Amino acid sequence: MAMPKVLKVHGLDLSYFTGKLEAYLRGKQIPYELIEMDTGDFKRCGKATGVAQMPQVEWLDGQWLSDTTLIIEFLETLKPETSIMPENATIRFLAQLLEDFGDEWLWRPALYYRWAHAQDARLMSHRLADGMMRDVPLPFFMRRWAILNRQRLHFLWLDGVRKSTAKRVEAHYLETLDALETVLEKQPFVLGQRPTLADYGLYGSMFRHFFCDPTPARIMRTRAPAVHEWVARLWNTKLADHNNAPLTTQWPVKLTPLLNIIGTEFLPYMQANELAIEQGARQFKFSSQGVQFKIPTQRYRAWRYQRLRNRYQALELSTQQEINACFPELGTALSKPVTCPIEARIKGLPITTPTTMTSRTW
Repeated sequence: MAMPKVLKVHGLDLSYFTGKLEAYLRGKQIPYELIEMDTGDFKRCGKATGVAQMPQVEWLDGQWLSDTTLIIEFLETLKPETSIMPENATIRFLAQLLEDFGDEWLWRPALYYRWAHAQDARLMSHRLADGMMRDVPLPFFMRRWAILNRQRLHFLWLDGVRKSTAKRVEAHYLETLDALETVLEKQPFVLGQRPTLADYGLYGSMFRHFFCDPTPARIMRTRAPAVHEWVARLWNTKLADHNNAPLTTQWPVKLTPLLNIIGTEFLPYMQANELAIEQGARQFKFSSQGVQFKIPTQRYRAWRYQRLRNRYQALELSTQQEINACFPELGTALSKPVTCPIEARIKGLPITTPTTMTSRTW
């Protein structure tokens, strides 16, 4: 399939998933133009793809790409010579797991730090009022008030953030930061000497939120300088320069603190969400180290969890056994067959996205 000479990426330069996609395109040296969305463009893109989210990519002949995970998978097939997928089956699956974790677990603390802290909220509400809402015919102060209240409603109150849970949400960032620091102070990228899907999966939150927003950025600079350096390094990395650099082929012991978070927090969270959806519930309870959350169900996350299980179960038995020997919780969580599959709506795009599931926007 032919690729446009320049991709038109509709998004924002403060957006979690726009940043993830931009870093990948820069690394892949795929020319692109970032078209800064306003509300009209956001609606136009949503009408074209059937999903209100960013980024969205205009393709050839009126076709569109949506969902950064699927966009990256699609572009990997078109430009495989600088692949970010590890050749080793065990390490490749680990990279896919880390992308799911980066996308679906770090979302809550990333949005929390942006909208729960006064300095960060003032800055970002100003930027969105001046950018995303620039086409809304209201005075600036009203646009800023509207965006601030909208974001705090959706990404704090409706996402389970209360006084009783706030410190635990902060800890989700701090624990992940500490775990990544132990890896990146010893090697330039998450799985070795060259970037993989694991790096780009963790990048959305770490770049556009934790690296750029004032409060988490201060924490990162002082608490995890190697992570801070990795963020800048990945933005400036050309994948072609690292084609022959080695990746680990053995189970990475240095990742144990991060995998412990995945085993004790992320996978139980994904399981609870899927079970609630199967039972027809609109909310579910989740306990994080004794702190109780009440959170809306997310069909998109259930789809991601089911896809991860299908991938694990499709691995050769020897690969599964290797994973289970090093990370028993993973085998336990992923060996359950998918009995109630959550399907994506197909819209005839070059790649398809679960358009009825996602709630992710900015």
